[in-house]
Amino acid sequence: MTKEKLGPVRLRVAPSPTGDPHVGTAYMSLFNLAFTRKEGGQFILRIEDTDRARFRADSEQQVFDTLHWLGFHWDEGPDIGGPMAPYRQSERLDTYAPYAARLLADGHAYYCWCSTERLAQMREEQQKNKQPTGYDRLCYGKTREERAALPGFTETPVVRMLIPDDVELTFEDLIRGTVSAPRPDDQVVVKADGFPTYHLAVVVDDHEMAITHVVRGEEWISSTPKHLLLYKWLGLEAPKFAHMPLLRNLDKSKISKRKNPAARLTWFQEQGYLPEALGNFLALLAYPPRQDAEGNDVEVFTFEEFKDDFDWRKVNPVGPIFDLKKLDWLNGVYIRDLEIGDFAHRLLPFLTKDGVLGDNPSLGELARLRSVAELIQTRIVTLAEATPLVAPFFVADQALEIADDARAGLGDDAPRVLDAALESLGALDDTGTGVLGSESGWNAPAIEAALRSALIDGLGIKAKLAFGPPRTAVSGARISPPLFESMEILGKHSTIARLRRLREDLA
Repeated sequence: MTKEKLGPVRLRVAPSPTGDPHVGTAYMSLFNLAFTRKEGGQFILRIEDTDRARFRADSEQQVFDTLHWLGFHWDEGPDIGGPMAPYRQSERLDTYAPYAARLLADGHAYYCWCSTERLAQMREEQQKNKQPTGYDRLCYGKTREERAALPGFTETPVVRMLIPDDVELTFEDLIRGTVSAPRPDDQVVVKADGFPTYHLAVVVDDHEMAITHVVRGEEWISSTPKHLLLYKWLGLEAPKFAHMPLLRNLDKSKISKRKNPAARLTWFQEQGYLPEALGNFLALLAYPPRQDAEGNDVEVFTFEEFKDDFDWRKVNPVGPIFDLKKLDWLNGVYIRDLEIGDFAHRLLPFLTKDGVLGDNPSLGELARLRSVAELIQTRIVTLAEATPLVAPFFVADQALEIADDARAGLGDDAPRVLDAALESLGALDDTGTGVLGSESGWNAPAIEAALRSALIDGLGIKAKLAFGPPRTAVSGARISPPLFESMEILGKHSTIARLRRLREDLA
């Protein structure tokens, strides 16, 4: 690809395939993608798999799957190729070698033969003496033979940067302005296994792929002086930097997969969050709400609206608190806004996984699901919460389980309530096609009228107590979708069978 064909900006996200993708990967991708799309550039996915000790073969596909689930699509990457291929670091090893050789030849790097034991002992002594930790340059200026004569020698060396005394420690950041970083030590840039470390590989790859803006977490601020040195030493033009605030737990600690399941990007899929809601939530973590014409905050917005408004100067550099209550609220808003057919379709994977429906539900089952979906759309926060509400509509009448708390709350009037309900509903005509709003006599208004007449007027029982036993009978639960609509969907036969079954249990 010639320079003329490149976009005005080229940004990348570069996750490591070391386990379930971190939610931070989606967070970084969102901001990279918004800026790229606003500027008409290219968004690149690069896999940084040089950490072979933690590498997991299935993790790369999880990255593809979860980012696609969120609706994030890249212009170049390992799965789709591109003019700057390959896009996996492990396939680019020959690319890094000349750069490392140049650093060594120009005196900006040197070989280090220190063993891991020797380095650990060195750090321990530095900490004990309250000295700054960092490599003490025992190997600098020595030949292999000279170093081999000293303790703590290992046959296979690493390559270290030679950090000058006058290293520049400040740089300009698109989010933070002028930033100061601590002085780095002599960073390893090539490991003993021949793989480059992140520091050399990221500089080389970003140059080779013509990356114009590097957007990453604030934990990399301390590494930026090293990277700028490498750009300078290698005669390369440095990109612009934007260091995003880290996602933090409620106690303000860094969110990690070891301590917080919500750090796993796949967790949000498993729990039934909508990708649109999660994207909106991630944007709000570091970006202000949109403003309406009256100047009021608008926290619900699409990616297109986020993209159109995007400005690095608006990003809040303070580490955002990862408050799932806000995500729950957003997810509820997005669920209620779904077209009913779309909502029912999104429920299917959860109902299939939980055994409520099979892999290939019939047209009748899908029609019933759509009717049930209308009843529960305003009652759930996540898609996973639908299973207990939907399951009673797809279980055999005799197989319906009555929850312990529902059975315990029936009360002494339950037998006569069920008797009256059976008598009143038995008299309703169920001829016709049925299903919500049909011309059949078995419909929600008729069912409600019959039960109110029999239970409230006839028995003199308050509605709260009167409808509890029928609700338990048809749903098996203390809390369920609207009772009368549920009975209409179940049909007269199933409704009567379930009422009778519970009544017999109470005999």
